[in-house]
Amino acid sequence: MIFPGMVDAHVHLRTPGGEHKEDFRTGSAAALAGGFTMLLAMPNTQPPLVTLESWQNAQTRAQSESLCDVFLYAGAPANHMDQLPALAQHAPALKIYMDQTYGPLYVRGLANLMPIFAVWPAAKPICVHAEGESVALAIGLAAMYKKHVHICHVSRKSEIELIAQAKASGLPVTCEVTPHHLFLTDADAARLGPYGDVRPTLGSVEDQEALWQHLNSTIDCIASDHAPHTREEKEQPEGSPPGVPGLESTLPLMLTAAAQGRLTYTRLIELLSTNPRQIFNLPEQADTYVEIDPAATYTFPDHPLYTKCGWSPFTGMLMTGRVQRVVLRGQEVVRDGIVLNYR
Repeated sequence: MIFPGMVDAHVHLRTPGGEHKEDFRTGSAAALAGGFTMLLAMPNTQPPLVTLESWQNAQTRAQSESLCDVFLYAGAPANHMDQLPALAQHAPALKIYMDQTYGPLYVRGLANLMPIFAVWPAAKPICVHAEGESVALAIGLAAMYKKHVHICHVSRKSEIELIAQAKASGLPVTCEVTPHHLFLTDADAARLGPYGDVRPTLGSVEDQEALWQHLNSTIDCIASDHAPHTREEKEQPEGSPPGVPGLESTLPLMLTAAAQGRLTYTRLIELLSTNPRQIFNLPEQADTYVEIDPAATYTFPDHPLYTKCGWSPFTGMLMTGRVQRVVLRGQEVVRDGIVLNYR
């Protein structure tokens, strides 16, 4: 089967400041191995991408060091409001952390959120880390300011049902879910220990079932929320940082679901390519495609992982559907799961 290049609208490539976990080269190699030819990377780096200078410096590095196309979000802290108009001219979208996060990007309270929504242009999405009641707040702000809000990594039944109602009412809201929330539950979190620690946390079976029920309607995108940490960090006695890698497992997981009849291959392409390109107004990639063997069965991973962290919560899982070949702008970059010319 021939698919278009996949687009992951939610990744953490850890650059600048966290290159021991991942960098643009290793992260983009993992992307290509997983069938992704375009990434949108989050701004909660060190320093965070909250000024035009920090954003431009990181974007320049991304363009020079990445093996696929990488675009960076702008971050929105309350103390850099003056930078938002300039950032809006360059970044494809804004990211607001309305709930628990690590670092200085947590925006608290209506007094800080309202000016951000007022300033950011309606033509570009405002992406939010919003959980529970914060989802309702984000939807309310979208309605009030007539701004497109994209809700990241939806994980709970109540959240996806509220988003469905908002969309039915015609509000400018889109959303994404992650494969780890589709394929893992709180029971897996107990089994995996620190390697299953994510934000939002893994939900119940009821939450998981609700996400699958909305996959062909309410949900707009599948995004990995690729968030690598080293084994040493995950196993540190004072507690592990949340996040799991996902660039190399996302497409195989969704191909497995398609092979099981849980969604069609057409819908898979919409969720992983067509819709994120449209939502974020991303450029076309000429002569770019992914060759898939939908019948291939294997135990994941079937190649040494390219992500620098070197582990996956899905290791040992039986998958159906393999990335055979990736062509980016006419150049073969992956063959049989191996990234070519990678050093």
